[in-house]
Amino acid sequence: MTFKPTVYSLMNCADGRIFEDSGWTLADPQGKTPSLVRAVYENRKFEVRNELDGFYKFANWLPVKRTLSNSCTPVTYKSRGLASFLGLENLYITFSGYYPEIGAFMQTCSFKETEAYSVCARLAADEDRILVVASAGNTARAFAKVCSDNGIRLLLSIPEDNIHALWFDKPLNDCVKIMAAPKGSDYFDAIALGDKVCESPRFLAEGGAKNIARRDGMGTTVLSAVEVIGRIPDAYFQAIGSGTGTIAVWENNLRLIDDGRFGSHKMRLYPSQNSPFTIMYDSWKAGSRDLLPLSAEDAREQASVIKAKVLSNRKPPYSLAGGVYDAMKDAGGDMYMISNDEIDRWKEKFLELEGIDIYSAAAVAVASLGKAVKDNSVKKDEIIMLNITGGGEKLAKSHKDVVYETPDIVLDPSLPAEEIIGKVENLF
Repeated sequence: MTFKPTVYSLMNCADGRIFEDSGWTLADPQGKTPSLVRAVYENRKFEVRNELDGFYKFANWLPVKRTLSNSCTPVTYKSRGLASFLGLENLYITFSGYYPEIGAFMQTCSFKETEAYSVCARLAADEDRILVVASAGNTARAFAKVCSDNGIRLLLSIPEDNIHALWFDKPLNDCVKIMAAPKGSDYFDAIALGDKVCESPRFLAEGGAKNIARRDGMGTTVLSAVEVIGRIPDAYFQAIGSGTGTIAVWENNLRLIDDGRFGSHKMRLYPSQNSPFTIMYDSWKAGSRDLLPLSAEDAREQASVIKAKVLSNRKPPYSLAGGVYDAMKDAGGDMYMISNDEIDRWKEKFLELEGIDIYSAAAVAVASLGKAVKDNSVKKDEIIMLNITGGGEKLAKSHKDVVYETPDIVLDPSLPAEEIIGKVENLF
């Protein structure tokens, strides 16, 4: 079956201007203020395309030109164990990871696969530039798998301290190369390194939160939930590093309201961060659209302390139009701050009650739900969606042999761009 590219336009979230996508548009070229752009799909109805494999059953609300192989969807199910423990009647868990017992088969064990399968399918099949993705770990693993499986050239930029996150069930295809910022660096250093590489026309910046494909890929989590529940949830819980996932589900919530068949309400948003790396929590609690100051030195120190390393973006899409601040103000809800000790406790509790291991970031979300129940932010009969963004790694590794990748090159982000580009181009 020949796949027809999804038809959509773009909207500037700051002023509502509608314009066409040039193919890889990350911002409105006529925009006057910092703003995300949002996809406006020709098909306003939420329709599952069961004739398409895996993740692409949600293709009507994905800005994709093609489908790629080996994709999986998030799986939503009604909780019994955790729900009973918390006294909740309608807790739905959307699980992205490896848990065959419930039909979850994401080989990288993370919902970052939803980003990668969407972003890479937004690329034209004849794109000759090399995609550049910066990541603190899980995103790198997901993009590496998708690009390796589908023969797409990729340069990953990661902090060397996070190289342990790059495990796979087989060696990567040679089309994927790994560049690392030296030990002691953080996610922002990896971003800076990638930005310098992208000064060369041979490379293409993935774009992070600005890429509509990344957000709408992540937004399939709420589509999975609505497909099962039949309506928009009342409240939504997720741990955040950049907050892109929270923006994504808010955007799909708006699309579902426009559809009209799943409710007219906005689900309250409850994103959470791992203390002491709480730049968005601190800014939200201060009532500030602008992010509160956080020095590079403090950010690196905080990132080294937290257990959920992936939640350590010091320049998240919080303040710009259509970002986290706007999502929270529009939908309502609150932010929570979770300690390392709470992470450990809720990882154990989730394993006991739901039967599967989860990542530290996912445990941050579970802990925040526990706090929301305790402070009566949610009611026992409300329909609640808990986004478990990664889990099943221990189970997955027990089912297969694991290969750990190493960096192809380690570069200091303070080096001149020309020197960095010269060294990286030689990898390809």
